[in-house]
Amino acid sequence: MAKTIVALYDDFDSAQAVLRDLLDAGFSRENVSLMASDSSGEYARRYTGDQVDRVSEDVTAGEGAGFGAIVGGLVGLGVALIPGIGPVLGAGPLAAALSAGIGAAAGAITGGITAGLIDMGVDEDDANYYAEGLRRGGTLVTVTADEAWQDRVEEIMNRHHPVDVEHRAAYWRETGWTAFSAESMPYTDDDLMREREGYRDYSSRFETGGRGSTSSGDLYTDADRRSSYGPTETGYDNMKQVEEARRAERESSSTPGTRAYDRDTR
Repeated sequence: MAKTIVALYDDFDSAQAVLRDLLDAGFSRENVSLMASDSSGEYARRYTGDQVDRVSEDVTAGEGAGFGAIVGGLVGLGVALIPGIGPVLGAGPLAAALSAGIGAAAGAITGGITAGLIDMGVDEDDANYYAEGLRRGGTLVTVTADEAWQDRVEEIMNRHHPVDVEHRAAYWRETGWTAFSAESMPYTDDDLMREREGYRDYSSRFETGGRGSTSSGDLYTDADRRSSYGPTETGYDNMKQVEEARRAERESSSTPGTRAYDRDTR
């Protein structure tokens, strides 16, 4: 039976490392999808246009030449605006399904990204988690593989510290979140920094039994985000520092975050 194997990563570099290891292990680019939140436009500048043409030509000459070649060589690489999420760099079967309107009928209710994931076999609750994780700055990697390869794929994906989506969703619920909505306001870079601060405080409270908070003393919520667009108070100067902090946090956790789903190929 075919499986859809999914993991959410807090930082783009970890997702790229997963792609590298999957391709090095012999998995086809045609069966791997990547969806990365791109509120700053950084990934679009790095991987689309003429640059993608150049790295795609270089792939066969040097498979491991660099992450640019890995991402640029994925099938159907491009940038799209996804309702509720904003700009997303996408490639692979999931991106193609969204572009083709797979699950469009359900998309009017649950959002195009959740409909696309459900079409690939992901259950509805988890599809909401992954869509919200993408909305909040994450990078999603999916692999379609035969059941015989499931353990190998999961080992590779777990190697790079995917998000424990159940734990993350518990934090979101404390901020008033219930489910992903295509009507939600996309996050800005400032919002993502504030989100990071709120989650760090939550994690600290979860581990120590204390109460985490933002600088104002409360968990940062979507309502706060809608009414506050000033400078952040995260202690980070830029998104690069945010990603480095995210990576350090994931490396300190041993909880596997990869999940597999039966895919109906009829």
